[in-house]
Amino acid sequence: MFDLIFASLAVLLLAPLMLCVALAIRLDSPGPAVFWSQRFGRDSRLFLMPKFRTMRVDTPLLPTHLLQDGQSRVTRIGRFLRRTSLDELPQFFSVIVGDMSLVGPRPALFNQDDLMRLRTESGVAALRPGITGWAQINGRDELTIDEKVVLEREYLNRMNFVFDLNILILTVLRVLDRRSISH
Repeated sequence: MFDLIFASLAVLLLAPLMLCVALAIRLDSPGPAVFWSQRFGRDSRLFLMPKFRTMRVDTPLLPTHLLQDGQSRVTRIGRFLRRTSLDELPQFFSVIVGDMSLVGPRPALFNQDDLMRLRTESGVAALRPGITGWAQINGRDELTIDEKVVLEREYLNRMNFVFDLNILILTVLRVLDRRSISH
């Protein structure tokens, strides 16, 4: 219930900002403002997750760090959106429809079979993915896949409303100081 109320309020309050971001993306480069990324959700089911588009439309569907020229494919406005995590705002809609939660393991890309295998083995794949999570605030892009799954398993074992609130607060602090964001 908290997810639905919080995400709905966030969409209402952030609608003007999201409209401005969408307009800036369209003015900066050709293509849609929103990119629909195929991700693994709860119980390893695939779903489409919206993000503000930060890369050129001709970019292959791979994580940025796996692209030979990944940084050159990021648009000018995309650099800013990634640095500030504003590219994640459309995910509140995924929370509203029930594909995601505010807190949980970040949804894996459709081609991250190694991560999903470890999540399935540890029981983490049964969780609804989140906009933020315990692994996100404890290293984000600096973590190995194994380290990520250990933190996600710890979250699974400690999961409760107060812990989720702490993670949400810590997420805001991490975004503001921009630690552990390499892309």
